[in-house]
Amino acid sequence: MLAMRPDCERCGADTPADLPGAFICSFECTFCAECAEALDDTCPNCGGELVDRPTRRGKALAKHPASTERKFKG
Repeated sequence: MLAMRPDCERCGADTPADLPGAFICSFECTFCAECAEALDDTCPNCGGELVDRPTRRGKALAKHPASTERKFKG
């Protein structure tokens, strides 16, 4: 199950689990749409492809909440 990280690792923007607009690599590094575009859809950590992260809503989100651990170090 995806951790659904709450923020962009590059700029710190919120990436809510129930909204589109987050991008992840195979290691779940998470970036907002603007940063993913600036990075040419390539993860700066592992070099992997950044793809649209699926959303988690409703009962699924209530039963399996998103991570609250923020990764932005800024």
